[in-house]
Amino acid sequence: MKRITSREGGPYKDYAVTTMHEYLIISGILLVLMVIMTITLTAGIISPPIQHLKEYSYIDIGNGVSTRIVDLYVIAPNRGNITTKFDIPDDVAGEEYFVLIGTGATGDQVSVFKDTLSRNVSLAGIGSTLRTGGYTTGHGLNQITYRSEAFP
Repeated sequence: MKRITSREGGPYKDYAVTTMHEYLIISGILLVLMVIMTITLTAGIISPPIQHLKEYSYIDIGNGVSTRIVDLYVIAPNRGNITTKFDIPDDVAGEEYFVLIGTGATGDQVSVFKDTLSRNVSLAGIGSTLRTGGYTTGHGLNQITYRSEAFP
């Protein structure tokens, strides 16, 4: 077996360079795999729980607004006006949303929506007796006003 030697006659000392190249190649491959995994994890593992969070949050917000409307209706005077202010979350999962109070197929209802995701909650028991309407977002204080002279 022939031994490879340098011009000076001693063996080459290139073991450190080979180890460094091996380390860089393996690190590069692992880095590429990590980037690919991060991209696929976002779409496959993180997005579905966020959708579930939004759905249940929209239902909770709709129930809260419905309860406030019903509570105001219960204490409303026969003649006169009453106004209350309430606060709902500013955003859900970092995104704005909208609240629409109006008439649906089953009576008056609260609809909480953003883009294609929408959840409807009926006004518990007063949908057939009052004409409700309104539109708001989660920012700032929201107001509910009851005017008895406006309704026969």
